[in-house]
Amino acid sequence: MNIRRMLAATVGLVAASALAVPGAASAAPQTFTADQLARVDAAVTASGVEGIAWRVDAASNRVVVTADESVSAAAVAALKKSAGAEAGAIRIDRAKGVFRPLVSAGDAIYGGGYRCSLGFNVVKSGVYYFLTAGHCGNVANTWYTNSSLTTLIGATTGSSFPGNDYALVRYDNASLSHPGGYTAANAFVGESVKRTGSTTGTHSGTVTALNVTVRYTGSGTVKGMIQTTVCAEPGDSGGPLYDGTKALGITSGGSGNCRTGGTTFYQPVTEAASAYGVTVF
Repeated sequence: MNIRRMLAATVGLVAASALAVPGAASAAPQTFTADQLARVDAAVTASGVEGIAWRVDAASNRVVVTADESVSAAAVAALKKSAGAEAGAIRIDRAKGVFRPLVSAGDAIYGGGYRCSLGFNVVKSGVYYFLTAGHCGNVANTWYTNSSLTTLIGATTGSSFPGNDYALVRYDNASLSHPGGYTAANAFVGESVKRTGSTTGTHSGTVTALNVTVRYTGSGTVKGMIQTTVCAEPGDSGGPLYDGTKALGITSGGSGNCRTGGTTFYQPVTEAASAYGVTVF
């Protein structure tokens, strides 16, 4: 039985543009040193504002903060105030929806009253496992293929969330197959990718940023994420992000849906595989 697909979220970004006035001299944009950007990054981290994703973007010489619809104008002002005299280093982009882990209670891999999605099959010393999201691994010790919990998959043997968002589940049911065909790889900005999940199936999009920190509303902060334009919805969490046979990420969360689109974030597979000493196959 192939259980590669078994759970995630979404967003659209809004950028502002400047109006040029004929004959007016344009002020040179302020530049910031690497140390200043690092201080601003630390200030955003310490701010505690939820519903944001951020990264240091060397190309634009800014700390780019993407704020979802739950972030008020007052919260944005507080965020900038936290950076003090270096507030000009913060660029605010807006996203539709609310950033959240994509796990769905009571829905229908199944465990702990939740449904998630299987990510990539992996192996270690001849024992087979699969990777899924850490926020899924945190809520269930045992996983099944069906909502009635009659067909066992196996036990959660490791889980990390927040901070990271990956978990490892062992195949304890010898009757289940665990096909492969992937090799772990690192994503790159501009890469065309696909994502598969148990709620919405397969959708495509583009990698827009790497090494992104996300603070989900009410659910904690994760670091080192891949940011994309691929849509996802609750139940898609833990599913695979890939480019052909390259295994890139594990669906973590985001905002929006697959009707209007959105932004999603992924735990890099290379980090998860390294943490558990397993090999994607």
